[in-house]
Amino acid sequence: MVSVRNGSESERNRKVLLGMGFWVQGLRCFPWMGVNFFLKDGMRVDPSTLQILQNSANLPMVAKPFYGILSDSFYIFGQHRVPYIALGAFLQAVSWITIALFAKSGISFLSITIYLLLGNLGASIVEVANDAIVAETGKQPTSSKKSKPSSSGELQSFVWMASAIGGVLGNLIGGIAIDKFSTPMMFLMFGILLSFQFLLTLFICESSLDLPKTPSHVGFRKQLSELLVALRKPEIYYSIIWFAISYAVIPALTGTMFYYQTQHLKIESSLLGISKVFGQAAMLLWGIVYNRHLKSIPPRKLITAVQVFMSIFVISDALFVNGVYRSIGIPDTLYVMVFSGLLEVLCFFKILPFNVLMAQLCPPGCEGSVMAFVMSAIALAFIVSGYLGVALASYVGVTGDDFSGLPRGLLIQAACTLLPLFWSSCIPDVKSRGKRKEN
Repeated sequence: MVSVRNGSESERNRKVLLGMGFWVQGLRCFPWMGVNFFLKDGMRVDPSTLQILQNSANLPMVAKPFYGILSDSFYIFGQHRVPYIALGAFLQAVSWITIALFAKSGISFLSITIYLLLGNLGASIVEVANDAIVAETGKQPTSSKKSKPSSSGELQSFVWMASAIGGVLGNLIGGIAIDKFSTPMMFLMFGILLSFQFLLTLFICESSLDLPKTPSHVGFRKQLSELLVALRKPEIYYSIIWFAISYAVIPALTGTMFYYQTQHLKIESSLLGISKVFGQAAMLLWGIVYNRHLKSIPPRKLITAVQVFMSIFVISDALFVNGVYRSIGIPDTLYVMVFSGLLEVLCFFKILPFNVLMAQLCPPGCEGSVMAFVMSAIALAFIVSGYLGVALASYVGVTGDDFSGLPRGLLIQAACTLLPLFWSSCIPDVKSRGKRKEN
């Protein structure tokens, strides 16, 4: 009875910590919506500059393996996950509150770039520690025969849905707050929320999470060597390389589409918020459907199917820009609210089955390092994708006032999206554990 009670208590503590962490992570779209409008309307930057800043601010995400090795190797007061979550939340709070205080009096482009880098540094540290806890919990053997193994995807789906709920609220409130409040007020509100997360984390002891016991004397060099050994496994490094390339080869036109919708179509910020809510709701639904019906499907099939749908939706965007949907009676606002928001998050659908696959393949003892390397590769791929998008926008002649070349750019983007399908065999055709047991 005591072990059952302790097990349920540790599970509850894990869900509080991870639920809060991933919920705040999803809510980061709230201040970033304010950043986009602040840069466009307040600082008058052009689409290319906006997209360069959006992607350059993610550079701290590329160093995630380093943060992962640090959290695996260096214990703070006998803990190696929770203190890093607290540190990351503190850095984010400092970043956003500082931006809020200086935005009203005038802040330079360089200064806001530095503060956004600091905020994303904190966010990446939090994500590494949270991902490590999810991976470690997924590797734990279950004590009850009736309980399903965490590695089958239940915890991954829980944190996925927590992040999606945060995204829904962030975009919904953000779209309204843009009209009701100033952007500095949005930054301040998010900074206060991060301060609350920091305080909450201070009151959670890592021993109450019942994480797997790992030797506290494992050094940085040993942890790095274990990471390199894990990455030498063909099923791991082939999967990571393909997954990163599947994002990197797609020239993203997010900044251009933001300007097209707000400058050319004059779409209101509240409608953009609702559009992003549709996307986040789709992510939430995807987590539920995956957990209930799709876990038994090999990850390769799911990931390649999502890649195909991404290309189809980009072609749909090209038709939208050409006015095809408008000619058949579909208003621009309706398309932006429903389909644009869905396309924006569709590329993230691949991450859930891929994370479950990596949790199964990841060797014990270096979960934090391997999962951090995966997220680092994805972050680097998104940055490359963003820079390629800037180059593509320049090639087709898209500017803040001229969008005549945008349909051609979208068709090129759709073609690039299909390229990784020719090498999808790099992903191991692994079936879920639950399905193997049934067989």
